[in-house]
Amino acid sequence: MSLARWLGLALLLASACFATWKVDAWRYGRQLADLSASHQADLTTISNAAAAQVRQALDKQQATQKALAELDDKATTEKARDLAENEKLRADVAAGDRRLRIAGRCSADIGNLPITTSTARLDDGAAIELAGATRRIVFDIRAEIIKDRAALKGIQAYVRDSCM
Repeated sequence: MSLARWLGLALLLASACFATWKVDAWRYGRQLADLSASHQADLTTISNAAAAQVRQALDKQQATQKALAELDDKATTEKARDLAENEKLRADVAAGDRRLRIAGRCSADIGNLPITTSTARLDDGAAIELAGATRRIVFDIRAEIIKDRAALKGIQAYVRDSCM
């Protein structure tokens, strides 16, 4: 065979190899582009899902904070109202407009009291009026009870509404 035929055959073989290589490159390029697009779509989906979860968590946190603020406002208002009522009662008693009396009963079983009847009865009770300093102490105790009840209600509401 002649040299021209060999060169033609070699050129044909080289062209076929180059064409095959070029077609494979295009095919692999398209596959890489498809994979890249699929990967980007997956990243976008994951990013959107994460952003939605963050928004939901923030919304839940804000709702919880709002509910706690409302609960705190309500508890503070109730406590202030009850303490104001206590102070009004204290002022009324101090001014003499009201009396602070405590129901009590003297039992005939006490050794330093004379026994006038054979048995003590429930209708032997009488109202006991307290002295000025003792009245102030009673109202101080009542104010502390109001504060403690308000704190306890607040804690119970917080646990019920926020922790569960």
